[in-house]
Formats: sequence, structure tokens, C-alpha cells
Amino acid sequence: MDAQTLTRVVAFLDAHHVASLATCGREGPHAANVFYVRDGLALLWVSDPESRHSADLAADPRIAVTVAPDYSDMDDIRGVQICGHAHIITSAADCTNARSLLEARYPCVKRLSEGQCALREAYENISFYRLEPARIVLIDNSRGFGHKDTLDVENEQRLAPERRA
Repeated sequence: MDAQTLTRVVAFLDAHHVASLATCGREGPHAANVFYVRDGLALLWVSDPESRHSADLAADPRIAVTVAPDYSDMDDIRGVQICGHAHIITSAADCTNARSLLEARYPCVKRLSEGQCALREAYENISFYRLEPARIVLIDNSRGFGHKDTLDVENEQRLAPERRA
């Protein structure tokens, strides 16, 4: 895996907060924005398990995600495109880890579980989700129109055991 591209992808993901999830279910394509936190190259978020994107993921775990701020000049456009598989986190230890990571990055999320917040009940009924990326593309028009650097995560992980032998 290209270390420079990996470093740039991680820095970009850490500098931003909202991911747009794209799923496809019985009702067709759907997009939803969520706050995320990075765990390695995986993205974690919380969501209502009854939401459309959560229901779509339960039926088909394939997902595409973009992280991109708003720009007014085409030359400035930078963003990350990710495709992979997402799933609801079910183990208690993994849920605790996801909650800790999200609450550390977003103090407002931690406040939902404290006191008499109107959203507390909703927060108690959420689920944690994890996206395992297969491919990550960093778009950076500041390096030339349509410039792309790609991390083929799935192939790197598949080849990793062979490299150790």
C-alpha cells in the first residue's frame, strides 16, 4: 500500500466529519449523511436501525461513501470516495469501542447519553455500524484536474499473508 497516499487519506478523513452513505435497497438508491469516526481505515457511525440506509445495509451490505467539503472553485476540489461493505456491530466489546471512539470525537454524542436530554431515548435505541473499505480513492484537483490516488484495500489485505510467507 502506498504510504504517502495512505497518510493523505487518513489526514483527510480525520479533518472532516460528515460522510454521505449511498445504499441500494428495495426502494432503489438512497443517500444519507452521517457523522463518522475512523478506526484504522474503517469508518464507524451510529444510526437508527429502522432508517432506510440501515435497512438497505441489512439486506445488502455493499456501500459507497463520499467525504467532501463544499467548494466554490473546481481547482480546489478534494474528497474521498470509498466502496466496501458495511454491517451493524453486534458484539458488546465492538459496540463499546465504537461508542468510545464516537464520543471522544463528538462530545455532543456523549451528551446524548447523559442527563435529561430530549434525544437520550433515541440515542439509547441506536445501533453502531462499521464500513470495511475495499477501495479508497482520494480526489485532489489541486494536483491536476481529476487527479486520483487509489488504495486497493481489499487486494492489499488479501495479499498480506502471501507477503509474510
